[in-house]
Amino acid sequence: MSRRIVITGLGAVTPIGNTMREFWEGLVSGKNGVGLITRFDTSKFSVRIAAEVKNFNPLLYLSAKEVKRTEWFVHYAVAAAKMAWQDCGLDLNRENPEEIGVMVGCGMGSLNIIEQEYQNLMENGPDRITPFLIPRMIANMGAGYVSIALGLKGPSSCPVTACATGSHAIGDASRIIQHGDAVAMVTGGTESVLTPLCIGGFTALKALSGRNDDPVHASRPFDKQRDGFVMGEGAGVVVLEELEHAKKRGARIYAEVIGYGMTGDAYHMTAPCADADGSSRCIKVALKDAKIKPEDVDYINAHGTSTPLNDKIETLAVKKAFGDHAKKVAISSNKSMIGHLLGAAGGVECAATAMTIQTGIIPPTINLTDPDPECDLDYVPDTARKAKIRIAMSNSFGFGGHNATLVLKAY
Repeated sequence: MSRRIVITGLGAVTPIGNTMREFWEGLVSGKNGVGLITRFDTSKFSVRIAAEVKNFNPLLYLSAKEVKRTEWFVHYAVAAAKMAWQDCGLDLNRENPEEIGVMVGCGMGSLNIIEQEYQNLMENGPDRITPFLIPRMIANMGAGYVSIALGLKGPSSCPVTACATGSHAIGDASRIIQHGDAVAMVTGGTESVLTPLCIGGFTALKALSGRNDDPVHASRPFDKQRDGFVMGEGAGVVVLEELEHAKKRGARIYAEVIGYGMTGDAYHMTAPCADADGSSRCIKVALKDAKIKPEDVDYINAHGTSTPLNDKIETLAVKKAFGDHAKKVAISSNKSMIGHLLGAAGGVECAATAMTIQTGIIPPTINLTDPDPECDLDYVPDTARKAKIRIAMSNSFGFGGHNATLVLKAY
């Protein structure tokens, strides 16, 4: 019999709150984290908005020397991981650190240090490049630093699958526990690429919303007037634990992870396939893995990016996978409030989905005032909804055709 996996710890750093409690209260109240970019001069940019993390102090989680030698995505990962670790109550004085692992994904690593050091190279020559360039830029350093910070010596890795990264990390980590290679995993995603090159690159791709004069209404998943996603940043980390291990130590259990699906579109670098084949199959794979029927699902935390194509295709995917039940399942998008956290999105949204199950409150999709006729499902517009959620799903679909779906169940 496969070992059962439960979530025993949650941590988050987001544009609407730097703790899990602040984040969750923000989601439920419909708090908006989008505003004008303050990180750099945007006067020459046609997109000048983002969902920035605000008032975050990395010195609460890392020493001054560590902060100086690492990048934002590492700071966020360590902060969220330490929150989740404290929340779960695991104690290395009683546990074997070789049986607890880390899988924290990151989509892009640090463009900030690359941009800084390229300018340094051009102005001052190669001898002036910082020796910390490589460890500060590589995407796996979030996972590496979490392992170091918590002293965890079990399986350690960093998936990189664009916007599906965080969900792939959690799904893959659950299988490591099921396989018996760990009793617990600290897992999720982290990202921070609010830099001139990244904003410029996504703008050139025509992926971002250009509502500079109205930032709070820029992220509007499933709305007819949506014009692109809003870049966000942050980290979401959960602690997965083998059920019997969690029960033995009397751990609080937020939810059980019962299903995981992953597929590839094999279609296009950035666009989802028009018939929703890859994403609908991903949902079906997750349902099969969970050994449940579509009608068993009460809620879907949607990928819901606010781009014209994604929201339409995700709606079609749900219809193809759920059939008649598609009209009955509640769906909402956290990205309406926090923007798109790229590699961190799946981790943050999994934590939110666990809280939805735990509290019986479905966060709303804000800014949904003019529904797209092609997006005609129940997206819980504007106001949070109380409901008994027995089984919930979280979708993440990334560039390159990477798809991931997690299924959580009330314990």
